[in-house]
Amino acid sequence: LNKAVKPSVRMNELLQEKQPMTGGDQAPTTAEKNGLVKLKIPDEEEEVKFTGLNKEELMRVAGTPGWVRTRWALLVVFWLGWLGMLVGAVLIILQAPRCKDLPNTNWWNDGPLYQIGNIQAFTDTHNLKGLEQKVNSLAQLKVKGLVVGPIHVAPPDEAVNLSFEEISPEAGNLDQFKGFVQAAHKKGVFVVLDLTPNYLGSSGPWFSNSSVTIVAERLKVSADVTHMLLTAVQLNVPEISVRGSKLARSIQHLYSSQSQMNLAWNLGGRLEGHMASLVGPALVKLHQLLLLTLPGTPIFSYGDEIGLMDEVRTSEERAERLTCRRFFSTVSELRGKERSLLFGDFILLFNSSSSLAYLRVWDQNERYLATFNWAAEESAVLQLSHTVLPPTAVVVLSTNSSTMPADSSVDLTNLRLGPGEAALLKFPYTG
Repeated sequence: LNKAVKPSVRMNELLQEKQPMTGGDQAPTTAEKNGLVKLKIPDEEEEVKFTGLNKEELMRVAGTPGWVRTRWALLVVFWLGWLGMLVGAVLIILQAPRCKDLPNTNWWNDGPLYQIGNIQAFTDTHNLKGLEQKVNSLAQLKVKGLVVGPIHVAPPDEAVNLSFEEISPEAGNLDQFKGFVQAAHKKGVFVVLDLTPNYLGSSGPWFSNSSVTIVAERLKVSADVTHMLLTAVQLNVPEISVRGSKLARSIQHLYSSQSQMNLAWNLGGRLEGHMASLVGPALVKLHQLLLLTLPGTPIFSYGDEIGLMDEVRTSEERAERLTCRRFFSTVSELRGKERSLLFGDFILLFNSSSSLAYLRVWDQNERYLATFNWAAEESAVLQLSHTVLPPTAVVVLSTNSSTMPADSSVDLTNLRLGPGEAALLKFPYTG
């Protein structure tokens, strides 16, 4: 048998590629291996400088016909766009509806007046000092003026001793009065004095005809007193003692015959009693809403904001006072903010023997719809229609939030009010 012979290869034959590259048998002084190349990398990269067009070259390029036409085209487009925007702005201004000029108003047109006829009953201290302590609470009701008194010296049925410049000792003193006035003015509330001459007399609030000259002379002592008296007389204050159709006719007649800037409304008073005693506790908020949304200045007696009655109420009834006060404050604040309620036009929409509805609108402001139902047991369905009325409106507030919650939408073509319910609705101006 032939034996297999393993090939024998010398290592120097396999590693020929790694042998030094020499020109002969003489070994080089510096040996380099096959496949290795030395590269010389400069220490710092040479900065490549960009050489752009010089001034002469730029001027030659800018003067070419293509660039000239491009510049003129961009200039024309810019001015055409600017003129187009100017013309558009002018057209928008000319076509936009003009805002209605605001009427000339007096301070008493900006908020309700609050009568405090009996200081002793209204305050804990029974004098003007206690009235000063209640200014902050009254300012929260957004009232604009406090009608105080009478607090002047007026002996019963004695015109000779009448003095409008002296404060009755039962009401307080001059320092207390000054402190009260300063506190009211800091809150932006005006003070009006009730100058009924013979408010303690048995013959009535006014003296006999023979004493008219004496009263007039007393009023001439102070120009400020005369001015306040004339301002108070200028306000027409009808007492709301009728409802439904008669009330609607009375309101419409007064609104059409007098400026609403000099028109005022009240229910009750120092001699008549509190509003709650006249209309009943269940209808207090209804009449609050009525007075605060009619055109003109609403006048309230102290305690009307909480439904205070002339007689003492039970503890259960007193719990309702906070609700009445919140309702009063909400409507009073809304009236001061919204021009439609402040001095807007009055539009009678619906009236019957037990229900009433009217609009208050001003220019392009939000419209307000006031609705009332005096019936104690029956609901009222108001089918309202007018050119400015939309199909639906949003509830601002209601005397019964369970049936008409705030921010809910109601159908104006079939508006249902529960017994003794009133609601204030709103809808936007649509042009």
